[in-house]
Amino acid sequence: MTSAVTQRRRQSKYLAFLIPVGAVVAALLIGAIMLVTLGANPLEGFQALLKGAFGSKDALIATALKATPLLFVGVGITIAFRANVINIGGEGQMVAGGLLATLTALTLPDLSAWIMLPAVLIAGLVGGAMWGAVPGALKAYFGVNEILSTIMLNVVAVQLMNYLLRGPLIDPGELERGTRIPQTARLQEGADLPLLFGDGRFHIGPLVAVLAAIAAYILLWRTPLGYRLRAVGLNPDASKYAGIPVKRTIVLALTFSGAMAGLAGAVLVFGSESHRMVTDGSTAGFTGSAGFNGIVAALFGGLHPIWTIPASFLFGGLLVGGNAMQRAVQVPSALILALNGLVVVFVVATDRYRKRMLARDVRVDAPEPLASASNSPPTGGPEPPGEKDAS
Repeated sequence: MTSAVTQRRRQSKYLAFLIPVGAVVAALLIGAIMLVTLGANPLEGFQALLKGAFGSKDALIATALKATPLLFVGVGITIAFRANVINIGGEGQMVAGGLLATLTALTLPDLSAWIMLPAVLIAGLVGGAMWGAVPGALKAYFGVNEILSTIMLNVVAVQLMNYLLRGPLIDPGELERGTRIPQTARLQEGADLPLLFGDGRFHIGPLVAVLAAIAAYILLWRTPLGYRLRAVGLNPDASKYAGIPVKRTIVLALTFSGAMAGLAGAVLVFGSESHRMVTDGSTAGFTGSAGFNGIVAALFGGLHPIWTIPASFLFGGLLVGGNAMQRAVQVPSALILALNGLVVVFVVATDRYRKRMLARDVRVDAPEPLASASNSPPTGGPEPPGEKDAS
């Protein structure tokens, strides 16, 4: 009987993880109908999408680079989610991290590469962490809704970025030429992210993002702090009764979440081909909307840091392949935006059903150990904290 329960529980988990995949397939089917309506061949379009995202070495590199900021932000979302807080401020936190990393490079130009590179990455972490700690403190100590505060801080961040890049940090060459493009001068070579495999574009950013995801998993399920984060997310009242500092834990959750987004901002600056911070006056001009797309990647990965790795890669491929599809079948760019929006809507809409499936499985299985315990004494110790969640 126990093996049957275990098997049913495992099947439910597999089905729950397949739900986002089904959501993407459903969105693509609707996209195929839209392509037919516009007179394009959907098979040719989706073939171009796959080839543009995964069909060559250059395509895989472009997909990995596009997925990198999504993974950073997605990992941060999973940390915040475990404490039952929602971080919609990835865009602003990326900007804050990119700005502080850029200021570090401009302020300390004579540092050696061995010190400069860690310094700018740490600065990105700190910048995003500070931008995330503000809504965390507002929620914990003043009851301010974190969704509202993080969104509003996105606006503050973009205005701060525009001021700095059009004023104190603008490239002097832009002032001389009179073009006034909002960008910094070319930053120090010592801060450039090292390239992998001798390629001209593929830097260590994707590797750092994967390591960040692994570190987040260890934090959440293998440390006392992670246990406190998850405990507060499950039941803040019980956690407070157990002596866990609930308010401080909420602040830490959004601080860690912001730190991941800030690191994404630093990687965008020092891993870019221009090696400078540049924008078009909007957050998307710098972030590429990774602060929002990273939320979808986290949902697609079941809000688990390890599963967010392939989810980010797949969603990054969708973004890169969408541009290839547009060129191949000559459809308006608005269709690609609509297709990405459909994926977002379907993934988010099915997430609640996925949670219900997992919760129903727990409710059905809950009486089983109680019944067995009444017939015979327990023979084993309790399951280690986090083991069930980690699976």
